[in-house]
Amino acid sequence: MARPDKAATVADLKDQFTGSAAVVLTEYRGLKVKDLKELRRTLGADATYAVAKNTLTTIAAREAGIEGLDGTLAGPTAIAFINGDVAGVAKGLRDFAKAHPALVIKGGVLDGQVLDADAVKKLADLESREVLLAKLAGALQANLSRAVYLIAAPLNQAARALGALERAATEDPALIGGAGSAPAEDQAQDTADSESAPQAADAADTTDAASAATE
Repeated sequence: MARPDKAATVADLKDQFTGSAAVVLTEYRGLKVKDLKELRRTLGADATYAVAKNTLTTIAAREAGIEGLDGTLAGPTAIAFINGDVAGVAKGLRDFAKAHPALVIKGGVLDGQVLDADAVKKLADLESREVLLAKLAGALQANLSRAVYLIAAPLNQAARALGALERAATEDPALIGGAGSAPAEDQAQDTADSESAPQAADAADTTDAASAATE
């Protein structure tokens, strides 16, 4: 490979190391061309799977700030650069390797950290992104419903209390400081008392005048 081509390949590999959610390194020795095509179809749009030279991959990884892949990059290497569901791709590679023992998972990279083969296989046991999102949505909905209930409960209690107070105040205005209308009988008695008061005063004045004239 000419030097410009090597530089372009290293730059491309570096970009993929930097931009991928995770990387899985495999050995494909013994796999047929049709097997590789089947594997790419299995991984789908979540990952790109391509053969890469170890020396160029080592350089690209170092330029991407990843150290520790030297021991993994031995023998024929094909790399899965994962841009989608990490757990789903790891599961696809694991299951494919079970059906095609020629495919060997050698290691990987996640969040800039180098993983061994066992750690990569454990990624396959994680729940998929869709399942995690569904659980998150369910938890958020449950918390929202709980929050609405906690807010609504005091408001409902306050509304019931105000309704009860209103009914009680209608029956007995003294409960809220004399507000409201007094019963009709009380109003009639108050009117009669106010009318009789001047008459009583006039009668008293007449009696006093008569007593004074007699004296």
